[in-house]
Amino acid sequence: MPANLSPEYKKAEQAYRAAREPRERLDLLKEMLRSIPKHKGTEHLQADIKSRIKQLTDELAGPRKGAARSSQFSVRREGAAQVCLVGPPNSGKSALHAALTGSHSKVGPFPYTTRTALPGMLPFEDIAFQLIDLPPVSREHMEPGLIGVLQAADAAWLVVDLSDPACTEQVVAIREELARRKIVLDESWPAPEVEDVFQVRLPTLLVANKSDLDPDPEEVSVLEELLQIRYPALAVSAASGQGLGELARFLFKSLGVVRVYTKVPGKPADRQRPFTVRRGDRVLDVARLVHQDVAATLKYARLWGSGEFEGQQVGPEHLVADGDVLELHAR
Repeated sequence: MPANLSPEYKKAEQAYRAAREPRERLDLLKEMLRSIPKHKGTEHLQADIKSRIKQLTDELAGPRKGAARSSQFSVRREGAAQVCLVGPPNSGKSALHAALTGSHSKVGPFPYTTRTALPGMLPFEDIAFQLIDLPPVSREHMEPGLIGVLQAADAAWLVVDLSDPACTEQVVAIREELARRKIVLDESWPAPEVEDVFQVRLPTLLVANKSDLDPDPEEVSVLEELLQIRYPALAVSAASGQGLGELARFLFKSLGVVRVYTKVPGKPADRQRPFTVRRGDRVLDVARLVHQDVAATLKYARLWGSGEFEGQQVGPEHLVADGDVLELHAR
C-alpha cells in the first residue's frame, strides 16, 4: 500500500472492505478517490479505483443498447450471507442450486446452460442463505459480469464432478482464471485479510457433486494432493439428495452467523425474523441493521440470553451471541 495515505482515505477504504451493497461500494470508491493523496506513489492505486468506479457505475446503470446482458448479473442481497456457486461446465452446479432452493435453474447435458446470475434462498432453521448460481468458468470462456458478483459475495462453493477425468485441470483453470482477476478461492474460513483492497479472498467449500455416481471415496484426497490445496469438502448428490442437509449447517457454523432477536418494552420478542450478524459483532452492529437512526441515537440495550442475568443493561460495544434478545434504548 502506498505510504502517506490520509486518515480520510484509510477510513473510506476500511468501510469499502466491509461493504457489500453495490451502491454503497460505489459511494465509498468515490470517497477513496477524493481523499487519496495525488502523487506519483498513488498513481496505480488511483487507476485501480477509477477502473472499479467505472465497473460499478456500469453495473448500476443497467442495460445499454447492445449490452442488455450486463443487468442480468445485478443481484440484490438477501438472507444471512451471499454464497456463489462456482464450477466448470457440466459439474451439476445448476441441478444442485435447483435442489437446494427450488429455483428454476436451467439444467442440461451440454456446457454453458447457465448464462446469467440466478439467486435462490437456502433455508436453515429460522434464517436463509442466498445462493447464486453463476455461469461456468473455464479457460475458454468466462462471462464478464461474473466477477462483479463474486467481489460482493461472502463465500463460494467450488462445485466439481469428481467422476470427470478432467476435474483436476478444471479446478486449476478456475483458480487461475479467477486469481488473474483478483478473486482468490481461499481454503480458510474466514479468509485472511489482505493488503490489496481490490483483491477478494472468498472462503471456499469444495462441493463434490454427483456422489450418486459412486466415485472413489478417496477422490477428494487425491484431488487435494494433486493441487496442494486443503479446502473443507462435502460429498453431495443433487439427484439423490445425499449430503444436501449438511450444506446450510456448514455455512451457519463456518461463517459464524449470530441470530439476534429484538423486542420493544413490555412486549415479547419477535422470534419470526432475527437479525443476523457475525461472531464478534456488537449491539451497535445490530442497531445499524434495525435502522441507521436507531444506531445513531443508541444509548444502551437490555439483553436476554448471554448476559449475566435476564434483562441486563449493556452498552453499544457489548458483544452479542446467537439467540440473544435485545431491547434497544435511544438517547
